[in-house]
Amino acid sequence: MQSRETTIINRLGLHARAAAEVVRLANRFSSSITLFGNGLQANAKTVMELLMLGAPQGTDIRVETEGPDESEALEAVVALIENRFNELE
Repeated sequence: MQSRETTIINRLGLHARAAAEVVRLANRFSSSITLFGNGLQANAKTVMELLMLGAPQGTDIRVETEGPDESEALEAVVALIENRFNELE
């Protein structure tokens, strides 16, 4: 298992389109990917769970991965968050 802390920096936070981007990316990996924030946890492969985190801009998030490609999954999800979910701002 691996984990890393990051912060939601895009203006709109973890909204529906951003959550869909996380799910698309997470489903490329066989490892389990869990996001923790605001005292909650969410499976990164499920849009509804991600939205339930209620993570606006400035929310600290811990990304945790476990499985055969956990290192690659962790790097990819953290990079997506730190790249503002590929949104233009």
